[in-house]
Amino acid sequence: MSTGETEPVSADPAIRTRHAVAARSPLAVTASPYAGAMSPDEWERRIGELWEDADVSDDGRIEAMLTLANEAPHPALGAFELGGAFDSAGREFEAHAQYEAAADAGLADVDVARAAQLAVQHASTLRNLGRENEAIAMLRDAPAHATVGAAPAVFLALALHSAGRHDEALRVAIEALEPTLPQYRRSVRAYVAELTAE
Repeated sequence: MSTGETEPVSADPAIRTRHAVAARSPLAVTASPYAGAMSPDEWERRIGELWEDADVSDDGRIEAMLTLANEAPHPALGAFELGGAFDSAGREFEAHAQYEAAADAGLADVDVARAAQLAVQHASTLRNLGRENEAIAMLRDAPAHATVGAAPAVFLALALHSAGRHDEALRVAIEALEPTLPQYRRSVRAYVAELTAE
């Protein structure tokens, strides 16, 4: 219910960011008067426990993650984890909204590991939504990080295949595997180059 009063703008940049993210989408993480009350270590522990809980239902995970998202040390972290919960449940549209909100809220500046994971997860969601070209572009620019390893290349191959670019997909997949071969690497590189040679 509106009272006709205008809500004052907070001087806290984190709170302003939460409001901006919330305004982008009805599914975005909303500002909470208790946001930030939980320590970052405690928040990370509870996030880890929720993902490791094999007995929780998809809906139960989403509900619990929404609560944790509003307690996140930064709104970008909360949006990313909530996006993952939607993603895990196969709710691609909601996942896309949260992943986009996480990127807009500055996840790359807050957590480089999660930013690398975001590129893979968001691109996979875009592919599942039939937006293969956007997924391909995102994966080509995906940041390298130990937490994702060769995953960007694997998901790029999948996106290329979905886009009907089968030779490119096979080349990307083999190029991701080639560095792990104990021998035949030079031959493999030569054969792979022929896949997309004009």
